[in-house]
Amino acid sequence: MQALVLEEYNKLVYKEVEKPTPAAGEVLVEIKAVGICGSDVHGMDGSTGRRIPPIIMGHEASGVIVETGQGITGWEIGDRVTFDSTIYRLDDWYTRSGHYNLSDNRMVLGVSCGDFKRDGAFAQYVTIPAHILYKIPGNVTFEQAAMVEPVAVALHSINLSGAKINESAVVFGSGMIGLFIIQLLKQAGCRVIAVDMLQEKLEMAKQAGADHVFNASSGNVATEIRNLTGNRGADLAFEAVGITPTIQTAVESLRKGGTLVLVGNLSPMIELPLQKVVTKELTVKGSCAINGEYPAVLDLIASGKVNVNDMMSAVAPLSEGASWFDRLYNKEKGLLKVILKP
Repeated sequence: MQALVLEEYNKLVYKEVEKPTPAAGEVLVEIKAVGICGSDVHGMDGSTGRRIPPIIMGHEASGVIVETGQGITGWEIGDRVTFDSTIYRLDDWYTRSGHYNLSDNRMVLGVSCGDFKRDGAFAQYVTIPAHILYKIPGNVTFEQAAMVEPVAVALHSINLSGAKINESAVVFGSGMIGLFIIQLLKQAGCRVIAVDMLQEKLEMAKQAGADHVFNASSGNVATEIRNLTGNRGADLAFEAVGITPTIQTAVESLRKGGTLVLVGNLSPMIELPLQKVVTKELTVKGSCAINGEYPAVLDLIASGKVNVNDMMSAVAPLSEGASWFDRLYNKEKGLLKVILKP
């Protein structure tokens, strides 16, 4: 089969590789659409340490079951499917406790780090454990289904936050995940404030439903947010970048007793203003991947309540994937999600 392989850092090669065979409990999926995630772009240069070459990346995908391994029930050849990005064990303590995203010995599709390697979906075929599969509704396209994973990541962060109707929520970072967080917060009835460094991203935040937008490079964002919230600060803050400056501003922007949800993880280490977190009695939560949000997201896309189409900047052949990675890596203006088709 043909695949886009990260042979070495910053070197993606479209080449012939061995077609995988499904093990017991797995199915073979013919990939119809796969999205380039920001984590793949950052992983390409080795900065995250989670895409050690050689590796076939890609975890936002959809396709058709073409072969089943032993012990598969409830799935048939020809089923249109998408799948979680986390490959977790069913007999794990965390899984049984309702937190499969935290399961021990879990793997992430398309990731290679010091602990594991699991080839992903930038290929014609990929093997997937049956227990992480989800059927695609009839009115949802393969391209739309390849967007379920980032929407589910956003929804998981909101579920963790305990967001309530009419609460004020600030979203730091208007990239893909941030824009979906904004859309979903509006669905939850929140008043949404978006913060970013780039004006074009703030315009997209407005289109996604943000009630107010602030450019982080001009003025004091925390003061502006207090002015909008009765001089208290926001009830909730979602940090979708993962760097010290935005996390510190998020802490400043929250009211006493507010909640900060950390979604971005660009930096392995950050500086946290500990005394402010303590004296304001803030709740700080990390949001890791997805924990059962796929069915809700598929329903939201199928019903039109969440718009993924406007996030798709391009649909291109997988054979052209390396050039699209370069364009995303170089932060070409106007590029959001690029969908590749094997």
